Amino acid sequence: MNCKNCEKALEPSDKFCSECGAKVIDHRLTMRHFWAEFSERFFNIDNTFLKTYLALFKKPEDVIGGYINGVRKKYIPVVGYFTIALTLTGLQIFIIRKFFPNALDISAIMPENNPMDSSYMDWMYDYISIVTLINLPIYALISKLTFIGKSKYNYVEHLVIMTYIFSQYSITSFLFIMTAVFFGINYFILGYIFLFLLAIYTAICYKRLYPLKFKELIWRCLLFVFMTGALIILFGIIQFIFLVINGDFQEMMQTEKASRGISYIASSVINWTS
Repeated sequence: MNCKNCEKALEPSDKFCSECGAKVIDHRLTMRHFWAEFSERFFNIDNTFLKTYLALFKKPEDVIGGYINGVRKKYIPVVGYFTIALTLTGLQIFIIRKFFPNALDISAIMPENNPMDSSYMDWMYDYISIVTLINLPIYALISKLTFIGKSKYNYVEHLVIMTYIFSQYSITSFLFIMTAVFFGINYFILGYIFLFLLAIYTAICYKRLYPLKFKELIWRCLLFVFMTGALIILFGIIQFIFLVINGDFQEMMQTEKASRGISYIASSVINWTS
């Protein structure tokens, strides 16, 4: 038979193709074979998923730095790991919206009179994958600017670092968040807790990758937070200008005036902006 991937002629005793390295498949796909392949890739401690997951906690520099330096077989490549994380994120949002909608009550963390209604959050949930794909390059850029003066990693390599970190965060938080919302804990409160843990884990990863002394790590972290805050403010100003230009801001104010009265408009604008 020939290799099904590259068409190279195979010997009867071949288990892998000598040309492209693909495994020789000489049987029809059944549930048993499908499960064997799935478990081999994701549950075998000597291979792929579990090994990658554990190593990203114990020695993230080995996984992330190894991928940047050309290691491809030892751990799951960044795109594959990100795909798993994105799938779990989408599944998590779907389950919570479907079975635990009370956990998505944003009023637990937002001030009163805030015009951010459920329709805005519904949009975020519907396009969570796109939002994530947009955010990662932005955070990679901030990360690159944070380590200006240190030329060890370029922008694309910072993108790899951030993608691995986000993926590890998403995979780790999946079971914890699903268990917590089952017991009635608010999703957004959980998000703040895990955001704090994500910040710590990100700092640890960068400390291992560069490496950094503790004092330098602290001020680099503060610089990252400052630039992130400045970028958020900039996006907020752009959004506000856009709302004013297309008339949505005036419409929002008229709706607020009709529903709550003129005395609440000022506080609503302040809360919405914050």
